[in-house]
Amino acid sequence: MKNLKPPSKSIKNWSPDDQPREKMINLGQSILSNAELIAILIRTGNKSQSALDLAKEILNSCQNNLNDLGKCSYKDFQKIKGIGITKSVTISAALELGRRRTNMSTLHKISIKSSEEVAAFLSEKIKDLSYEVFALLLLNRANKIIHFEIVSRGGITGTVADPRVILKLALSHGATSIILSHNHPSGNLQPSKADEDITQKINQAASLIDIKLLDHIIISEEGYYSFMDEGKI
Repeated sequence: MKNLKPPSKSIKNWSPDDQPREKMINLGQSILSNAELIAILIRTGNKSQSALDLAKEILNSCQNNLNDLGKCSYKDFQKIKGIGITKSVTISAALELGRRRTNMSTLHKISIKSSEEVAAFLSEKIKDLSYEVFALLLLNRANKIIHFEIVSRGGITGTVADPRVILKLALSHGATSIILSHNHPSGNLQPSKADEDITQKINQAASLIDIKLLDHIIISEEGYYSFMDEGKI
C-alpha cells in the first residue's frame, strides 16, 4: 500500500477565513489574536509546524505575557526551533516600533508635572533592558521634554555617566533643566553610594551654567525611585 504524506502544516492550505493575513485584510487587525499577529510577522513555518504554531510557541516561552515578550532579544527568539535570524529580527523590530509609538505621545506632552509622569515615560524606554544604562531627559522652560538620550551603557551591575557629555548635550539643545535616569536590572530600587555621588556632582556642575537638575529617577520592574521625592536633590 502506498504511503500517504502527512497533511501540510502550511497556512496557505487553510481556509482563507482562517489564514491570519486574509483575516486581517477582511476583518481588520483588531480581530486577530496575539499569535496570529506574530504569525504574520514570521510568515512561514517549518516542516512540522505552521507559522501560527511557531507563534504560539513564542508566546508560550514568555507565559503569553506581552510585557515579558517585549523584554526578549532577537537571540532569545532564536532559541525556539524554527525561528532563525530573519524571523527573530523581524519580531524584535516590530516590538521596538510598538515601544516607540507608545513613547511618542508622552514625548510631546505640554509639560512634565510630577516624578510619576517622568517615570512612566522612562519606564517604557529602559525598564526592559537586561543591562544598565544612564539616560538623560532635556526640558525647556515649560518643563516640556525636548530630547531623550541614552548617554552610556554598561553591564548588569552598573554604568558610568560623564558629566561633561551630559552638560554638553543640555547646552546643544538649549535645555534649561535636566532629569537623570538609570535602570536597575536587578529590580532593586535603592540608590548606591555611586548613584548619590554622581547625582551631586552633576547637580553642582549644572548649577554653574544655570541649568537645573530636576530629578534623578531609578527605574526597575519594581517601580521607580525619585531623588527629588526623597529629598536628595
